[in-house]
Amino acid sequence: MPAQILDGRTVAKEIQAELAAEAAALKEKYGITPTIAVVRAGEDPASVSYANAIKKTFESQGFGFRLHVLPETAPQEEMIKLVKDLSADPGVHGIILQEPFPKGWDEALIKESLDPAKDVDGVHPVNAGRLAQVAPVGRPPGVLDYFVPATPLGGLELLKRYGITISGKRAVVVGRSNIVGKPMAMLLLREDATVTICHSRTPDLGAVCREADILCVAVGRAKLITAEMVKPGAVVVDFGVNFVDGKMVGDVDFEAVKEVASAITPVPGGTGPMTNAMLLKNVLEAAKRQQNL
Repeated sequence: MPAQILDGRTVAKEIQAELAAEAAALKEKYGITPTIAVVRAGEDPASVSYANAIKKTFESQGFGFRLHVLPETAPQEEMIKLVKDLSADPGVHGIILQEPFPKGWDEALIKESLDPAKDVDGVHPVNAGRLAQVAPVGRPPGVLDYFVPATPLGGLELLKRYGITISGKRAVVVGRSNIVGKPMAMLLLREDATVTICHSRTPDLGAVCREADILCVAVGRAKLITAEMVKPGAVVVDFGVNFVDGKMVGDVDFEAVKEVASAITPVPGGTGPMTNAMLLKNVLEAAKRQQNL
């Protein structure tokens, strides 16, 4: 029996409607419009496209959007000053730093210049550290407020909205990036899954993947995960975005794996739409925290 399709487009629309209503109430009661500032240097095509998608999503839901673009030749100090200025601007509630940065820039230094309270994509070390230290669900968190990167947060929310059990399950995350792999592993761990992280140096990747009840993949290699690597009945979450012959595909061989898995996210239409929905959620939360609401 083919897998259940975890439809991110439908769920994202539901979430956006919920958040739009909450943002409208916030504006009516307190005169606050939750606003994001997107910051980049240069005109990387993928970054331009993503910024346009954020703008469309935010403005359609009654949120504020600001775009700040520096020339690719700008000195790093100019970016740091811009980020610090936006961090101090009470009219901006969330900030996203778009990569790639120009060659020679110190990525860590730029991210450190962000106010963690406005770091709505969870890239600041303070937010990453709090995610790593937070207690499992059901217990006092044991850390101050923090933000989680929107992409893995969206993947987790998709699992929850479809009622997929995480607690007690064996989860395998393929990929160890700071923006998807590592935070996804931390989120699953917090939900009481037993988590293994795989990467390019993992021997016999297929054997490890076949142990997973929940398999999450975020490496950027088209159709890396084949049907033979998936345990029958597993839930598969594909964060990959690749283009093959002009067609977007994930890191999972969707057509083959859907015949083995019990549930799977498609590409496109799975985790992708959830990212901007979670970005809305994080910006709304940031606005409320900054007003002590």
